[in-house]
Amino acid sequence: MDTYTAILLTMLIPAAAVASNLILRDQPNLRDGMTLGAAVLTFLVVLGILADIGNGTTERFVMFSVLPGLDLAFHVEPLGLMFALIASGLWIITHLYGIGYMRGNQEKDHARFFAAFAFAIASVMGIAFAGNMFTLFLFYELLTISTYPLVAHKGTPEAIRGARTYLGILIGTSIGLQLVAIIWTWTLTGTLDFTKGGILEGKVAGPMVAILLALYAFGIGKAALMPFHRWLPAAMVAPTPVSALLHAVAVVKAGVFTMLKVGIYIFGIDFLAETGASVWLMWLAAFSIIAASVVALTKDNLKARLAYSTVSQLSYITLGMALATSMGVVGGGMHIAMHAMGKITLFMCAGSIYVATHRTEISRMTGLGRAMPITFIAFLIGALSIIGLPPMGGSWSKWLLVLASADTGQWLMIAVLMVSSLLNIAYLLPLVGRGFFLQGDAQIAYEKEAGILVWGPPAITALGCLVLFFYAGALQDFLAPIAEPAASAVVPAN
Repeated sequence: MDTYTAILLTMLIPAAAVASNLILRDQPNLRDGMTLGAAVLTFLVVLGILADIGNGTTERFVMFSVLPGLDLAFHVEPLGLMFALIASGLWIITHLYGIGYMRGNQEKDHARFFAAFAFAIASVMGIAFAGNMFTLFLFYELLTISTYPLVAHKGTPEAIRGARTYLGILIGTSIGLQLVAIIWTWTLTGTLDFTKGGILEGKVAGPMVAILLALYAFGIGKAALMPFHRWLPAAMVAPTPVSALLHAVAVVKAGVFTMLKVGIYIFGIDFLAETGASVWLMWLAAFSIIAASVVALTKDNLKARLAYSTVSQLSYITLGMALATSMGVVGGGMHIAMHAMGKITLFMCAGSIYVATHRTEISRMTGLGRAMPITFIAFLIGALSIIGLPPMGGSWSKWLLVLASADTGQWLMIAVLMVSSLLNIAYLLPLVGRGFFLQGDAQIAYEKEAGILVWGPPAITALGCLVLFFYAGALQDFLAPIAEPAASAVVPAN
């Protein structure tokens, strides 16, 4: 199979799963089994691309041209391939978890739910393999549209309000800011192709560089930079599998992935470093890291606390890009994978607690760890990875960001990262302490773990946090080409 056929299959297979869910809506076992098969097959196709291309970059495959320099085009490069591997691999786990959660919690409209889920994965594959900013933007918008029904799934007034906030902010920022930046870039350069070293050097100068970067940074609303972050907590009204999709598999990762792509392939990290155009973004990311962590401390609702934790953690990746160093962008890229594994674990644990006990407030989870030890141990492992403590994967990406800050002489950024980790401890570990070491109410004695499809997936991803610690060097080497000079070779696609 040639590479470009494989890229198309990564989008067509999830699209077929959309159709199968709608056609087989009254046959739940067959419907869910076929969707699981589609998830596995998509992951295998992405693995095939990895086997063929490795961490090389292929030439672009142009499906059709809209205008000169404005093509629907795809290619493979290390950052996008890593994103595709994360999304397709975690789709398998999240789908299994979704089956257990939706059935265990007696949710309605399963077929519509899983169809929208599959549509979102197809959109993510388009984002991951996009060969230029035009293609990425189209699939970025499709991802927003496909996830709106998921956020609004319960149909309650609260869910509808949350979904409207979600859609309004994400569409408003992308159309009102990001699209303007894309048109401006195309006007300046005549192209939107992702190019090593960027395409803007020599085309724009002075304050205009920082202004253009601001349009991109705030226009990429899915990166949840303050003050355009409110959509993310608002979306917590959705079922927990959606939260896992939003925070680990698709939406927020699409945001920070796009942020890195813009910094590396549109501006170029050397150009950003020379102009100093990203210094303001570095400080905004630092503010978002600390401010969101402080807000998380005030939330008693577990999903709300995890939502603000995500706002904070995403800004680590934006900070890595804004530092405009090779180590910073590689550290930011690694943090996409590390945060995905840790945060999906935490959200699935929150869902496991809800399915088993219908408790959502941390203050009501005292003593629950002894009744649900697998869930709470998985939560502890995921939390330690988010905090950045060895032997969890999150420790390596944070370490690289610290080194990048030191390399650029940004000592206050090191302080921000250290304070953030202390705040992570303060808002994540009390749940585990309450669960295992304090006596709960009388009802706790009757609680127990939910079904295996609910507690099993977070146990697997918790193990993934450990595995990533020992394979972080391989991941760093895999991503190294994204920070190499523009003269690096292009690998011909098969």
